[in-house]
Amino acid sequence: MSSVATSDAVNAEADAERRPGLLRQVWSILSPAEQRRFLMLQPLVVCTALLETAGLASIVPFLALLSDPTALEREGALKTAYTALSFTSPTSFFFAVGVFVLVLVTVGNAVSGLTTWALLRFSWMGNHTLSLRLLESYLARPYAYFLENNGAELAKNILAEVGQVVSGILVAVTHMLARSVVLVGILVTLLAIDPMMAVGTGGVFGLLYGGIFAAIRRRLKKYGALRNAANGARHKQATEALAGVKELKLYGLEHIAAQAYSGPSLTFGTMQTRASVMGQLPRYALESIAFGGVLVIVLGLLQRGQGLTEVLPVLGLYAFAAYRMLPGLQAIFTGLTTVRFAATALDTLYRDLHRELPPPLPAAIPVTFNAALRLENVHFSYRNTRRAALAGINLTLHPGEWLALVGPTGAGKSTVVDVLLGLLEPSAGAVFVDDVAVTGGALRGWQQMVAYVPQQIFMLDDSIERNICFGVPPSAVDHERVREAARIAQIHTFIESELPQGYATRVGERGVRLSGGQRQRLGIARALYRRPKLLVLDEATSALDNATEAEFFAALRVALKDVAVVSIAHRLS
Repeated sequence: MSSVATSDAVNAEADAERRPGLLRQVWSILSPAEQRRFLMLQPLVVCTALLETAGLASIVPFLALLSDPTALEREGALKTAYTALSFTSPTSFFFAVGVFVLVLVTVGNAVSGLTTWALLRFSWMGNHTLSLRLLESYLARPYAYFLENNGAELAKNILAEVGQVVSGILVAVTHMLARSVVLVGILVTLLAIDPMMAVGTGGVFGLLYGGIFAAIRRRLKKYGALRNAANGARHKQATEALAGVKELKLYGLEHIAAQAYSGPSLTFGTMQTRASVMGQLPRYALESIAFGGVLVIVLGLLQRGQGLTEVLPVLGLYAFAAYRMLPGLQAIFTGLTTVRFAATALDTLYRDLHRELPPPLPAAIPVTFNAALRLENVHFSYRNTRRAALAGINLTLHPGEWLALVGPTGAGKSTVVDVLLGLLEPSAGAVFVDDVAVTGGALRGWQQMVAYVPQQIFMLDDSIERNICFGVPPSAVDHERVREAARIAQIHTFIESELPQGYATRVGERGVRLSGGQRQRLGIARALYRRPKLLVLDEATSALDNATEAEFFAALRVALKDVAVVSIAHRLS
């Protein structure tokens, strides 16, 4: 485990201490609809507990009748039931009691199974809703947020930490609640029959489980923080290794990438193992203690002078109670350990779901670009940097004009473009289009009129056509417009003549089946499909040969006479 990961884990744990309690955090990350559904499940949980308790209580008269058939001749509940139900023989009554107990236990198990299904469905549907809300929360953040946060870490939170919270907290808490109600019912039944033994049994089991949990709870929280940090590191290493596989293969560095992944992956597995083992610690000890307890009960009852016929019903009751109680107690203990272990993942979700978001942009307001696009005294600084990226930039661009941005790396070319596109908000100054400030609804309206082609083109693992009309619903695709954009981008002939399925050909993950120049031309076609009023090319033709580049710009000048073009390039041509 690296010192950086350890430091992150410690910082995360310290930050978590300032947040609300665990149950309050869980409740707050649920939507109002999920909170209502959770409350509606509780009557089903109570019904399950009552049925299981009734099944347990019904064992006593059944075992009493089994051990001593003459009980029907003595005054009591059995004789009253025998007489009231007009049975004619003890055998038929005994059979009826057995069937009744069987039905009651079977119905209790069926309702218990239904309750388990309902609780699990509620919990795992939370995996869908929480991950969706977390993704929406990230996407609602300004573009600058993604310049400061690692994409692999955000993906890890959505795909892994949500699952950890669901399985380690939501599922665990719902199971603990259900088992707790059942255990309370069982203990009440035992108290009604033999208070001293019930208190002794519950006290021994409770003290053992409580003592073990108290001894390991801090260690579980620490392991959870280390797991969270290691999980982020292994996601990052795996993402980087797969993204850079071409260079890794070329230079024979596969083992270096595997070693970089191995460290955090080993830590992740170690922490998961330790938490799982701790959750199972009391189980084996309790089985021995429970068996010893049965012997103690038998000896105690016999010591009181009670015969075997009197001991058997109580012994059977406690055996059945232990059969029901031990799995419940173990489930509660395991739930407590997984909840404690998953607390750091819950802290992450709570932080990101409750972090203040910028107010959503209002609906797009139509804007025009008939006169000029202006940057007036624009300033911008990135967080945690001393030097301003832009300081007092003034720029005017008219429809049909071409503007080249040149300068050394770090001069602010990409920052100017991001401000023009409305992705970054100036810290001072403003952007105007036809004298309308590009803010609020006008910002959305302006962004509907612009297109951007980066040097590294984002590709869907989908067809050529779906990559060109990116984001357009299939039913709304203009197929002729797709081909028109491809012709201007100088890639239509290649698609039609060299790809086996033409525009239906899949490009592969990140467009790996295409060359760099082909991906760039597809990115240009994607931008042209939007028919923009402002086209921004950020080193967008760096992978094209000189002849193709010249043909592309010639076609572009003819097709986009009234479109303003901003080009970032190191090659002055």
